[in-house]
Amino acid sequence: MNDKLKELADLMFPNVTKTVSDYEKMYPERKLEDGARVTRFAPSPTGFVHMGSLLSALEDYKAARDTNGIFYLRIEDTDQKRSVENGITGILNDLKNFDITPDEGMINETDAIGEYGPYIQSKRQEIYHTFAKDLVLRGLAYPCFCTSVELDEIREIQELNKERIGYYGSFAKCRSLSIDEAINKIKAGCEFTVRLKSPGDFDKKITLHDEARGDIEFPENDLDVVIIKSTDKLPTYHFAHLVDDHLMHTTHVMRGEEWIASFPIHAQLFEVFGFELPKYVHLGVVMKIDEEGVRRKLSKRKDKEASVEFYHKEGIPKDAVKLYLMTIANSNFEEWLNNNPDKDLSEFKFDFKKISTSGSLFDVEKLFNISKNYLSKLSATEIYDNLLIWTKEFDPEFYNILENNKDYAISVFNIERGGEKPRKDYTSYSSIRNFVFYMFDELFENPDYEWNKITDKEEIATILNTYYEKYMVLDNKDEWFPKVKEMCDELGYASNIKEYKKNPDMYKGNVADVSGVIRVALTSKTNTPDLYEIMKLLGKDRIKERFDRVLKK
Repeated sequence: MNDKLKELADLMFPNVTKTVSDYEKMYPERKLEDGARVTRFAPSPTGFVHMGSLLSALEDYKAARDTNGIFYLRIEDTDQKRSVENGITGILNDLKNFDITPDEGMINETDAIGEYGPYIQSKRQEIYHTFAKDLVLRGLAYPCFCTSVELDEIREIQELNKERIGYYGSFAKCRSLSIDEAINKIKAGCEFTVRLKSPGDFDKKITLHDEARGDIEFPENDLDVVIIKSTDKLPTYHFAHLVDDHLMHTTHVMRGEEWIASFPIHAQLFEVFGFELPKYVHLGVVMKIDEEGVRRKLSKRKDKEASVEFYHKEGIPKDAVKLYLMTIANSNFEEWLNNNPDKDLSEFKFDFKKISTSGSLFDVEKLFNISKNYLSKLSATEIYDNLLIWTKEFDPEFYNILENNKDYAISVFNIERGGEKPRKDYTSYSSIRNFVFYMFDELFENPDYEWNKITDKEEIATILNTYYEKYMVLDNKDEWFPKVKEMCDELGYASNIKEYKKNPDMYKGNVADVSGVIRVALTSKTNTPDLYEIMKLLGKDRIKERFDRVLKK
């Protein structure tokens, strides 16, 4: 070992007592099945997960689950400016809301489960310093004393001469410092970053085999990138990712396509340590079309649908959100879902080859449609139980009504539920109140009646009084509509739609118009589920009360 390099390394990292080999013994290979994937979700502790991040977490989770592997949560807080108070808690809550449960990693702000921690990067500083010191000892890293002003000057010269931007070759001023010069500067108290002494040649080519995109060729890295920052002595993303993914034995790194350009740096870092590269999967950006018709990146600042909290407040079922996200994640998922409508998401096998690499368009309307289909398949009891949970947090008035009328509410939700073609009214739990309010007297106090074909007050009164007094049937579904037809014949309306279409001038209207009056009088709406089922649940006394309310108006 070079004594001078050891002196330099000890000055740069005076508190490091372990070696890279020590840490590799502390974090041995995982004992997993052949082919098992180890993936990680590694957000910054910014307090919430946006939809792009949730998609990434779901993909990581699914990739690991499909192979009986490990999915872990690592908090990447080396950029301390982005951290917020209770930021980890917010992330954990968002993942929990979608049943994405890591096998290892943080479980609250301070605690973790798993044998490969710490799972917060700021707690791993000693590990990073050990790896960086190893590079210094081998002459593959050095202290850089350049100020921000000097770095700006280098950039200005490169721009002026139309050269590549970066700290490399003759522009890497501190690379040429002698070991003694570096030692003296550190002893003099000069601040420094630690840079990789790149062994790369920009004229040579390397290849990234992306599991989704195939082979991508790059020039070899020759930048002397910063690996340890000067201010807080924390690592850069490039270096932390190398150390953590190696020691935690990550097999597949799934990340945004903006990191593709960084691959030569990462490949070189793994190479200088002699570590095996994980497999990389670069994910396309989640896009949306804005009001001006411009296609742009989904923004957590501009778009409410970018925050997962939006879906929680809207009451869109978490499973529906996950089903939608899988249509973005894998191009073959939608076809699989259509062919296997009753199968669980766990039965679908996530395929890297089916990942969209061009960027996926986030379609809220499509999400609502999937949510509508999902809700239509739930039993009335499931709707009730889930709605009770949602209303307790977001609609206390409706919650109290539901809690005090459980059996009745379940009967309401059961109208036209089940069978081959269940009714698809509800798009979310927040939408249900507007579809069933008329079934609860507490919510039916001042209805706005949607009179349609028949609007004459005296005619409406005649229909309601005649129906209630002579033709109303509640105990036999097969008889109730024939009774409405009988009334039509009595009052001058066509009981047969075909006959009405042939001779419309002979009648006041038809049976659909008459039943529409009854429907609006009872519900205020022109479009509702099965009218007989509604009447049967309301019962004779409540029907009379609602008819009387209309007659008084």
